Amino acid sequence: MNKIQGIVPPMVTPLLDAKTLDEKGAERIVARMIDAGVAGIFVLGTTGESQSLPMRLRFDFVSLVAKCIAGRVPLLVGVTETSLEDSLALAEHARSCGAAAVVAAAPYYFPANQKELIDWYTSLADACPLPVFLYNMPSKVKVFLNVSTVVALSKHPNIVGVKDSSGNQSYFQSLLYHFAGTDFAVYMGPEEQMIAAVLCGGDGGVSGGANLFPELFVKAYKAAAAGDVQEARRLQKRIMHLSDSLYGLEPGSDASFVKAIKCSLELKGIASGYLPLPYKAFEGEQVKKVKEVLETLKDYR
Repeated sequence: MNKIQGIVPPMVTPLLDAKTLDEKGAERIVARMIDAGVAGIFVLGTTGESQSLPMRLRFDFVSLVAKCIAGRVPLLVGVTETSLEDSLALAEHARSCGAAAVVAAAPYYFPANQKELIDWYTSLADACPLPVFLYNMPSKVKVFLNVSTVVALSKHPNIVGVKDSSGNQSYFQSLLYHFAGTDFAVYMGPEEQMIAAVLCGGDGGVSGGANLFPELFVKAYKAAAAGDVQEARRLQKRIMHLSDSLYGLEPGSDASFVKAIKCSLELKGIASGYLPLPYKAFEGEQVKKVKEVLETLKDYR
């Protein structure tokens, strides 16, 4: 596949209730992202609450988003399962819907060692009907993909890139060093570090804030890719204000940023803010606070 460069938002999964997708909301989110100029859309990742969704809804959501995209940008689908068979089943469904690639974090629960991770990803890539992106997400799966592991796996013809959400800049710089000038894509997960990553040669960002402000992140990527440091600094301040003011409204909750994004989408009339168990949407004072924050962000584009 051709290397994807730019912003690839990790899309939320809008739900009306525990069993029902918010189809109209999904259509609006996809339309806003594509109109803003995103390079692709990634579903069933961390921001998409994949692990809280029944398999039926995951399959239905892939079908829905593929229909909404209608081939205009590449669709990437998360297949982070603890069972290789389930990962491949979802990958096959993604292929049948016209997806461009899958994205796979390491299997979780019993942490795998680096040799086991190489064996796992090799088995996935050997059988997968779509190209595979590695997903380094140690805070959630409790496993870190060592640079040497990524380098070894990059030699597989069906493994085409890596998304790093570790937040470790030294690690990311090492990835850039090893893959500079190659077709192997390297993407930054944490949106607060996206501009710096692209300025240093990264291929783009998988930025959750692009669910709310896709234009902001596309502009930020373009400024960084063009080496426009002054504009990149201006937009970095906006990205940091978004992160600092909105994502930490529920201290102690790793899902706070997802709750804030979904609450914001509902307040803006774009999509439902419902979250599947075990999580609960913001209420009362939290919603009031989100409204106050959104007022400070109303001019962000």
